[in-house]
Amino acid sequence: MNSRPNFIFILADDLGYADLGCTGARDAEGRTIDVSPRLDRMAAQGVRFTRGYSNSPVCSPTRFALITGRWQYRIRGGAEEPLTPSAGDKVLGLPPEHPTLPSLLRSAGYATALIGKWHLGYPPHFGPRLSGYDEFYGYHAGGLDYFSHRDSRGKPDLWENEAPVQEEGYLTDLLSRRAEAFVRRQTPDRPFLLSLHYSAPHWPWLTRDDEAESRRIQGSLKHIDGGTLQAYQRMISHMDEGVGWVLDALEERGLADDTLVVFTSDNGGERFSNNWPLVGQKMDLLEGGIRVPLLARWPRVIAPGRVSGLPNQTMDWTATMLDAAGATAHPEFPLDGESLLAALKNPADESALSERSLFWRMKHRAQRALVRGPWKYLAVDGNEFLFDLGTDARERASLVKRHPAVFQEMREAWMKWDQRMPAIPEDAGVSLVFGPKDLPFATF
Repeated sequence: MNSRPNFIFILADDLGYADLGCTGARDAEGRTIDVSPRLDRMAAQGVRFTRGYSNSPVCSPTRFALITGRWQYRIRGGAEEPLTPSAGDKVLGLPPEHPTLPSLLRSAGYATALIGKWHLGYPPHFGPRLSGYDEFYGYHAGGLDYFSHRDSRGKPDLWENEAPVQEEGYLTDLLSRRAEAFVRRQTPDRPFLLSLHYSAPHWPWLTRDDEAESRRIQGSLKHIDGGTLQAYQRMISHMDEGVGWVLDALEERGLADDTLVVFTSDNGGERFSNNWPLVGQKMDLLEGGIRVPLLARWPRVIAPGRVSGLPNQTMDWTATMLDAAGATAHPEFPLDGESLLAALKNPADESALSERSLFWRMKHRAQRALVRGPWKYLAVDGNEFLFDLGTDARERASLVKRHPAVFQEMREAWMKWDQRMPAIPEDAGVSLVFGPKDLPFATF
């Protein structure tokens, strides 16, 4: 029996803060719905964080932070919002020589696999197996049709390691079954890392029954002329069912007690998502763009039924997994994330991290944000705000004039942090899913 834990990190794509049953999912009439019974059960068996933050309000920068455990801004590709390279691009991607969570764990004896979305650069210069994963089954692009498995350029993008594959089936189910099979192949004598990065509930808005709609849109993945709330929520249910297959496999293999399973999203929700009571969405540094569902289960370590208000960011989980595995970061690439291991073991240890500073910046609309305890400094288009999230989660009452000293201190803290980060390149791209009129900043 290996004494080191296994890790399964499950990343949804564009999932809103209140899109799970355990975080407040509701139908169009406002009634609570049972959209995610397996994830709700997982939350009850471990801890649900109410202030889990993504490293970015858009997908690929968060993924850079997750795989490296460092601020995404330290890598050129992490400045893209989101990453939109072309095949053969030698710049926009994760450099294979950069240490990663899978490469560090693999060096420590772990089996490593990525199943699902990569979105950190195209082959031949970038790819999962160049950055520490033993196995890869999934796609390189930012989005994929759930049936044709083609990207936004209309190109097939389903791969097994470096070989393209043609496989019939609904993408969410294909990923879930591969993840389940990976778990069933594992043995107690070697620990593993499984990164299960779903496409759901990212556009196009297609359920298992919508293959005809897939043919109609013919690769128009943003699906501007389609989708419904009901379809979106069924996509979440399909993902939830797949997570259940993986958790069942853990139980049947006798691995559940010694496996840390984390579920979260790469950023806030989009068109059909529910972020209540938060405002904002994907692309925003308002809470709705960066506060995401976050669940963790580890029966050997985490007491069941916990709800935690500890603020944390995606890259903290990289530090946590390395800490739990007894693995260390490369000395030339120190981690920016903080390990949550002590807090997982003992809720009393959360206090040591409760007042740390969490930072964000976005080229889009010149956004800045700093969260520390209940306070949040936010800047958008040159307008600056101060919010008390403890009493105003919807970020409606700016307290700049009522608390000028707090505002000034947080503003200066953000400036000092920004000066330590590489500058955002002038040629860094911004890709909006919808136009500016769809963004919520008009409420300010």
